[in-house]
Amino acid sequence: MSLKPFNYLEVARQVIEDEGRAVLHLTEILDDRFNQLCTWVQGCSGRVIFIGVGKSYIVAQKAACSLSSLGTPAFYVHAADATHGDLGMITKDDIAVLISHSGETREITHLLSHIKKIGPKTVALVGNPDSTLGRGVDLVVPTGVVEEAGPIKYAPSASTLATQALCDGLTMAVACARGFSEQDFYQLHPGGHIGDTLSHKLK
Repeated sequence: MSLKPFNYLEVARQVIEDEGRAVLHLTEILDDRFNQLCTWVQGCSGRVIFIGVGKSYIVAQKAACSLSSLGTPAFYVHAADATHGDLGMITKDDIAVLISHSGETREITHLLSHIKKIGPKTVALVGNPDSTLGRGVDLVVPTGVVEEAGPIKYAPSASTLATQALCDGLTMAVACARGFSEQDFYQLHPGGHIGDTLSHKLK
């Protein structure tokens, strides 16, 4: 059975262009709230905990791993697991970064009140800063994403990519502020091609 001709490239280009605009828009809207987040992370005596559900949880995983690899202790928690005991991973010395494009994700908004009882600083990375989550945290950092990429506007795409770019910016900004060096990175990342490259470079 033959498939009907379809312009795959047209759809792919639309998605990529939409996502590119969403990421570049971040450079226009980042403000002192981002500076505040960086200051908190740099001075954190505990860990930075990224929390999400669905595709936002995948972003949380990447963000925590990247931050840790550049010298800031971090980990990720699934919002649903948090309400089934993983809240015990969080302490008052930590920073809880909750990720939700809408800011209305029930698993996240329900969790917030329980996190606040523990006492860490709370941060929201959201598309809508006036959402339930945005209004309930200590600090909200908007992603600026209004709609998703491509012709199907419900599939997480522009929002997840922009949030990931925001987290990458946070990771690099804090590492640079701390004077994190290639030697420091090699100490934490001795494996793979990166480790081999740094090993030869730093001899």
